[in-house]
Amino acid sequence: MALIEIRGLSKAFGSVKAVDGVDLDIESGEFITLLGPSGSGKTTVLRMIAGFEVPDSGTIKLNGEEITDLPPYDRDVNTVFQDYALFPHMDVITNIEYGLRVEKVAKEERRKRALEALDQVRLSGYGSRKPNQLSGGQRQRVALARALVKRPSVLLLDEPLGALDLKLRQQMQIELKELQREVGITFIFVTHDQEEALTMSDRIAVFDKGKIQQLDRPAAIYERPINEFVAGFVGVSNLIEGDAASKLLGKRGTFTVRPEKISIDSGGVASTARKAIGTIKEVEYLGPATRFNVDLEAGVRLVVLKQNTQESSQEVMSMRGKSVTLSWELESEYQVQ
Repeated sequence: MALIEIRGLSKAFGSVKAVDGVDLDIESGEFITLLGPSGSGKTTVLRMIAGFEVPDSGTIKLNGEEITDLPPYDRDVNTVFQDYALFPHMDVITNIEYGLRVEKVAKEERRKRALEALDQVRLSGYGSRKPNQLSGGQRQRVALARALVKRPSVLLLDEPLGALDLKLRQQMQIELKELQREVGITFIFVTHDQEEALTMSDRIAVFDKGKIQQLDRPAAIYERPINEFVAGFVGVSNLIEGDAASKLLGKRGTFTVRPEKISIDSGGVASTARKAIGTIKEVEYLGPATRFNVDLEAGVRLVVLKQNTQESSQEVMSMRGKSVTLSWELESEYQVQ
């Protein structure tokens, strides 16, 4: 039996159907991400699990018990928000203890658990500081500790890294996954950031228009997208369809090839299975890699990502306008619905 069982979950706001008949099982101890663009339904599902929104229809079970109509405080879940929601007048340790104090846990016990939670998020010694004396990443850790101290079965995280700068965000992604492994609590994480989802998750549920489009491991979502939406939303993907598919691949349908799977050769014909001739129309130098936009004779533009192992920025930028041969292995082509 799954830790969380969701069946037929639906929610509308006026004429807008935010969530449309979602079924989802979440296992104990897993890190699952609800990924999708704004308005796709992912946050509404999270809020219904938390009890902040009431479903129009459907059921939610936690540990086999239906919690669909329970208030948030009666559910064995806790939520971490993007804005941290720390009390500015309280020091760190008092912020962490707050939920236990509301539950009337004895002073000695709540202090012990708060110190343990502070240690879990690697902030031992910071208990006497106020939130305004902490960095954004440290405040996020305090918010995590405050949620973890209540020892919930499930931790719900609503875009908790969205307010951080890129470098700190990437660091926190690694730390958050390590923390989840250490504490063993089920994490349900909401984000619109595809890289974040791929980096952290055991499984990803990709949402669009109130429905789960695909639910699978990160590698499967990336390598074998089930439809055009998933292929286009999760990472950068080249779609080859219509006449271009017939000319290039010799078959009808819609196919995807990831940019990093394509080789570029400005000299001659490569030896791999699929070949295509085109002209480089745009070059984007990214530092570690370069992204080429190539217009093929078959009538489609492909994006190619090439690592800069030896090339300088001047060398790659000089390739704009050159005729090239692209090549990729047949197994890199994946047909989508």
